[in-house]
Amino acid sequence: MENLKKFLAAFSRFAGSWTGTFIIVLFLIFFVAQSFVIPSGSMKRTQLIGDFLFAKKFSYGIPIPHLPWLEIPLLPDFNDNGHLIEGPRPKREDIVIFRNPKTPKVHFVKRCVAVGGDEILFADKKLMLHFHEGDAYIKANYPKDKIITLYDKLWVVNPYMSKYPGIQYTPEGMNGFEYLTRAYNYNKEIDMSIRRITHPDGSEGHLFYKKVEPDHFYMVGDNRDNSNDSRFWGSVPYKLIVGKPWLIYMSIEFRSYDQVSNGIGGGRDHDKLYRVCPDMDIDSDACESLWNKQRYTIRWGRVGRLIESIQLEAPIE
Repeated sequence: MENLKKFLAAFSRFAGSWTGTFIIVLFLIFFVAQSFVIPSGSMKRTQLIGDFLFAKKFSYGIPIPHLPWLEIPLLPDFNDNGHLIEGPRPKREDIVIFRNPKTPKVHFVKRCVAVGGDEILFADKKLMLHFHEGDAYIKANYPKDKIITLYDKLWVVNPYMSKYPGIQYTPEGMNGFEYLTRAYNYNKEIDMSIRRITHPDGSEGHLFYKKVEPDHFYMVGDNRDNSNDSRFWGSVPYKLIVGKPWLIYMSIEFRSYDQVSNGIGGGRDHDKLYRVCPDMDIDSDACESLWNKQRYTIRWGRVGRLIESIQLEAPIE
């Protein structure tokens, strides 16, 4: 007991010093929790531009610590999997923070829609999944009205939309199929292919197909027609997985009218403008004035909310 008291007294003195405080803060950032801000609209309306959140760094193992802001790794990748301690993998439906495969110094946050071995078909406003567990698993876990048969196997259509109200198809500038075509043409090295389909009326169409590689995870934004995600740069390997969003500690609407109406440095959001200016032209000076009056306001309904619970509710804006 006496030794414990001495240890606690010594630790208290250490934590109270500038050096101790600095070391403890770095330990928390490296291994426990790190602060992130949502910079784009790819996850709205589940997570909004201006959401400040803490992420759990230990959800999927302990990632290699990086120097904040510079993103320089502080230790070698001993296990060649991006983690000091290997942990559980992201599961389907998880919202995950990870490093972008094309620009690893940049963190992204998306929803994991498929894991290694799963097959994906994309169509306009449809995400169809054939889970690697097979047809029996699909029949046992999904209702009949969500299941279709294509290419001699079962597929679940939009399996997550009914559970997470923030998932949406709201095109801003191009429709969903144009968006998928853009993704396909943007970078064909992500191994997305095109498959033909014959509709019930006899007409032919096309679907985009992808099979997820082992120990990789397919990340797609909830704002599906306006998201830079795995459809552009491919599946995310485990070594780039960082953690899981945990808690929104602040949420501020900081965008100007120009950012919202034109998508300059913050993402076009005409849906939000229509709600703020329901009875007027969103391109009018009156709407601009009304929008800018609420700039820098705090979204109190989101502050202090856990991501696990807020994603199951009607979006709070």
